[in-house]
Amino acid sequence: MRFPAFFDTNVLYGALLNDLVLHLADAGLYRPLWSSDVLAELRRNLVNKGESEALVEKRVGTMATYFPDAMVLGYADLIPAMTNDPKDRHVLAAAIRGRAEVLVTFNIRDFPESSLDGYDLEIVHPDAFLLDQLDLHPRPTREVVEHLVAAYARPEVTLHDYLLTLTRAGVPEFASELRRLLL
Repeated sequence: MRFPAFFDTNVLYGALLNDLVLHLADAGLYRPLWSSDVLAELRRNLVNKGESEALVEKRVGTMATYFPDAMVLGYADLIPAMTNDPKDRHVLAAAIRGRAEVLVTFNIRDFPESSLDGYDLEIVHPDAFLLDQLDLHPRPTREVVEHLVAAYARPEVTLHDYLLTLTRAGVPEFASELRRLLL
């Protein structure tokens, strides 16, 4: 069984970072997890940003098609027992129910250490998560990045541009390490 990692909405929101984490999962490096609440929040945020509903549904539908075992169900009964930030209690409950080993989020402060007492779960920033993937699986991680860069044809994206965009997307240390390895 692959390493289970639960993704908060904020990690899945940006298209570039979403592509990267899902392509790494598709390469077999880990098993992605999310919930219906996370996907509903993703839909809502993307539409509120101005994305067309059809494109948002296509994106979420593609995620569901490629990762049919990613959806965590039956976590609502855990939400009242969660002690983290109220707006993210559904996220922690789903990660616990899904038996994730890590919950990947930009909102580390919404999941204080005390809210994890009794649960075998670690809260991880996307930058640290991606650095771990690069450390544990250097060749497949580099190959996924190289494949993604080559796939961006309209407009064409250079590796330098891609790494700069990753930095802006909130994973600067990962981008820096890739720059060191690939350029």
